[in-house]
Amino acid sequence: MRNGFCKKLICILLCTALMPGCSYVSQTPFDKFQNGGDSEFTTLGLAPEFNYEVPESLPSILVDQVGYASDSSKVAFFRGELLPDYFMIIDADSGQEVYKGEIEKRGYDQQTGESVSYGDFTSFQKPGTYYIEAAVIGQSYSFTIADNPYGDLFDVALKQYYYNRCGLTLSAELAGDAAHNACHAREAQMKAEAAVKLDVSGGWHVDGAANRDVTTGCRTVNYLLLAYELYPEVFGDDAGIPESGNEIPDLLDEVKYEIDWLLKMQDAKSGAVYSAVSSVDNAALGYLLYIEGVTMDATIQFAATLAKFSYLYQNYDREFATLCLKASDRAFRYAGQYLADVSPEEYFYAAAELYRATGGYGYHNVVKNYLLQNSVTDMKNNFVFWGCVTYMATKQRVDVNLCSDVIKILMEEGEQISYAAKNSKFLVGMDEKTGGIAESLQDITRLVVVDHIITNHEYGTVLQNHLHYMLGRNPDSISYLDGAGSRNYKEIDENLGIMNQVELNAELVLMMSSIMKELSPAEKD
Repeated sequence: MRNGFCKKLICILLCTALMPGCSYVSQTPFDKFQNGGDSEFTTLGLAPEFNYEVPESLPSILVDQVGYASDSSKVAFFRGELLPDYFMIIDADSGQEVYKGEIEKRGYDQQTGESVSYGDFTSFQKPGTYYIEAAVIGQSYSFTIADNPYGDLFDVALKQYYYNRCGLTLSAELAGDAAHNACHAREAQMKAEAAVKLDVSGGWHVDGAANRDVTTGCRTVNYLLLAYELYPEVFGDDAGIPESGNEIPDLLDEVKYEIDWLLKMQDAKSGAVYSAVSSVDNAALGYLLYIEGVTMDATIQFAATLAKFSYLYQNYDREFATLCLKASDRAFRYAGQYLADVSPEEYFYAAAELYRATGGYGYHNVVKNYLLQNSVTDMKNNFVFWGCVTYMATKQRVDVNLCSDVIKILMEEGEQISYAAKNSKFLVGMDEKTGGIAESLQDITRLVVVDHIITNHEYGTVLQNHLHYMLGRNPDSISYLDGAGSRNYKEIDENLGIMNQVELNAELVLMMSSIMKELSPAEKD
């Protein structure tokens, strides 16, 4: 009895003690605030957080989310240690299994900290849309198999420059969702002297702030023109830009739009070149356009790019090509007065382009002196690379020994890039901790040139593997190309995508032009 009484008493006391506490909890400061009452409690000033973001689940089967060419090497990657022995290819429309292959264990990848295995389905060539499935680890994103699965993507990459045109109305018919009225068409004022105004309309926007930059524009044009020079047959006259159908390749038409703007950026008296046009929003006056001052980088790069364009454009419009060549020479001469402020590599490149276009003895001396003084040629420097490629390609007289040395160095560079790719678990020579995708694209442009010189099947496979990587066969299972594939940067941060960066997009065009040539019907016949 006594024990039972004690138990009842303890229960009553506990309930009495807990009741005020329960009442207190139900009347939190947050509740009183919501009900419009005043709270006597103080807080740390932090708003309550109720959002919980579920981590995104990425597939363990990695594929090129755009697709594979029918008769090319086709490999999927499998992540993890506990993998089944087989994988299946499933027809996306019917849901039926159409192919079964073995999963080959390849090893541990130090960079990602994961085990990577391969599934080769090169022998499966039937056109269609598919996905890969494996027991335990699930499915991949879908992909296509076709004779040339990249044609539409190549067209989109080329048209990015039309979408970036400044000072021109883009029609809905040609630009779709990117259509807009002409922008930044008014005169711009010199940043250092507001009373001086010039018409510098045109050109390409090079960033999200709608700025136009001479050196960025020149570097972009250089890569686009190199793509045209190596593979002119892959560039048509039907890209869907205003100039389409004029019997000039649309790539050259697009480049000319930028060249027209670059000519406006040259000072008429001295030949010097202003560096950029920036746009600043003003609450009272709207946007204001400022012309940035002359720089040696802008001037000497202008000289090189205008000479290169002049040489390649002369068969379409000799008069305009001559105008560009004269502008190039004037910029080169201006820069020559201030050599202490000019990069030797940029000066070398400009001289190489002008020598090819004119055969001028003075330009050739600059080229030879640079190569003689720099026996270990740095092919990772864009200006050195472009200058050497142009010197090798010129129809003018060259120093055979110097040319041989350049070719040897370029071949060694290509072999190193290929070796690094073959020894990577992801089959690409890329280190995300250093240069990442930008450095990889730059390396691939070197391999494109080497492959063009010797047409090596092994190099062609390396090029395609890099495209597979960029289109989703990478540790993040993401396509670096805006709008391409099931999971791409356009849905995450469109500023990160390759196509949204004009210079990287030009390197992509060069790489894809090599692949397009390889997949063209003419190549197979």
